[in-house]
Amino acid sequence: MTTTTAPPDWTRVDTGWGRRAAEFASLSEPGNCREYVAVHHVLGLDHGDRLLDVACGAGLALELAALRGATCAGIDASPRLVAVARDRSPGADVRVGDMHALPWPDASFDAVTSFRGVWGTTPEAPAEIRRVLVPGGRVAITVWGHVKASPGAWALAPFRLAAEPQVAHQAAMVALGRPGIGEALLARHGFVDVRRVVVPFAWEFPDPATYARTLASTGPAYEAIEAVGEAAFLRSATDVAAARVRDGLPLRAEIEVVCLLARAPGGDR
Repeated sequence: MTTTTAPPDWTRVDTGWGRRAAEFASLSEPGNCREYVAVHHVLGLDHGDRLLDVACGAGLALELAALRGATCAGIDASPRLVAVARDRSPGADVRVGDMHALPWPDASFDAVTSFRGVWGTTPEAPAEIRRVLVPGGRVAITVWGHVKASPGAWALAPFRLAAEPQVAHQAAMVALGRPGIGEALLARHGFVDVRRVVVPFAWEFPDPATYARTLASTGPAYEAIEAVGEAAFLRSATDVAAARVRDGLPLRAEIEVVCLLARAPGGDR
């Protein structure tokens, strides 16, 4: 007998990710710009492309895609992050909703992106992505790569202050970045020409206190804060970063991010 795992309750995402939406948008998300620009480049995003960004967060990737001429739409589970995305891109079609039930008709988009929004714990999300893509449409999904081997792995260490079940869940999420795992998932959902590339990613912070405050605005940090309290989390994060201070230079955390590229079958290549 085959059993299926129900997708996580998407309505709970706002609890962690939305509580400090303004801080996330202004402190954390700008650090993703290298990733966003690189993916738009390898995806060949261009004028006239209809783009959907899944788990669009505060919408900075949508802003950058629009600069390349794309007509943009986005979806996120956090109403408070969607409010920021709509404020940034009033002309974009940004909605609150579930990536497992995208509120657009079949074949609505030429390209779909998701920047560390589709995980090993959301294995059915690619089915909906394929449904809303035109035949031959392109998809680009980024995930953490080999974090432990990355020089900036220290920057994620405070997340491990979360309770053991949450830490185990985080590990299951990033499993999609292991060699062959993400490729197999996309192939299982019918995507073709699946490949992976490493994209540049680096967080930079002026000082340990800013790093701690920035990290605290994220969803995984909220799980750690639930376990140990905000004061303890900020103190631990500040201590971690203090050991990385370089005179006259920002704190820098380079972490491997991989992009899974594929296309829906059919259409012109």
